[in-house]
Amino acid sequence: MIKHFNHAVVAITGAGSGIGRALAIRFAQENCHLALSDLHLDSVEETKQIIQSKARFKDLKITCQKVDVSDQQQVFDWAKYVFDTHGKVNLIINNAGVALSGTVAALEIKDYQWIMNINFWGVIYGTKAFLPYLEQSGEGHIVNISSVFGLTAQPFMSGYNASKYAVRGFTEALRQDLEISNSVVSATCVHPGGIKTNIAQSARISEKLSKLTGKSSQDATKEFEMTFLTSAEKAANTIFKAVKNNKRRVLIGPDSKLYDWSARLLPSSYQAIFTAVVRSRMAKKK
Repeated sequence: MIKHFNHAVVAITGAGSGIGRALAIRFAQENCHLALSDLHLDSVEETKQIIQSKARFKDLKITCQKVDVSDQQQVFDWAKYVFDTHGKVNLIINNAGVALSGTVAALEIKDYQWIMNINFWGVIYGTKAFLPYLEQSGEGHIVNISSVFGLTAQPFMSGYNASKYAVRGFTEALRQDLEISNSVVSATCVHPGGIKTNIAQSARISEKLSKLTGKSSQDATKEFEMTFLTSAEKAANTIFKAVKNNKRRVLIGPDSKLYDWSARLLPSSYQAIFTAVVRSRMAKKK
């Protein structure tokens, strides 16, 4: 775990927008040096410019890299670059992720491969690539972003659910491994609810799902965005506090707490409730 944040080196994937950008700004406030990556280099460089536009952050070392987290070699090369450039790494936040919506029958194998490669394998690559450097730092932490979809399953979200449940299982096992081996590194699994980011804009929505629900992909995206209750800044602050206090699991937003409550009190019957709600919405569209 990290005891000293001043001049710690924090690596963040998906740092070009949303939670990733907010996390970069939040850790900069703790005088942390930053290694930022994103699939879109221009967006992550914009994050750097936003931070360096404030005088008190001008002395922070901030590096930016274009990284596709679904590419193992790119992630491992980036981890080595961060260590070689900054001299150490104390925290990796595996934040980059995408969304996918459609029935199991409608989605193709390549759709599942796409989302698992980013949301799950990206987390494994980030963890494995940075863990040796975190160990060398003397105090380190791994933050993996799951979701409320890693707490309960939702209709039409099998791919997203699978990836986020996988992140949860992997991270919880990782935390135990680190504790048993008396590692200087710890791990936290984060379950955000609806966060005000652009993930809905980049989500893949099956055309067959639009026919089934009677909603266009544009309408589905707008409806999805209406569930976003928590700001990225608030989410970032909650994650920072979780790292500081070495929390195992973090729930972000009132909806996340509601889903967690549903899973605890109604471990199987919550599915019938969710199904009924979706059927009711679909009936209103017809």
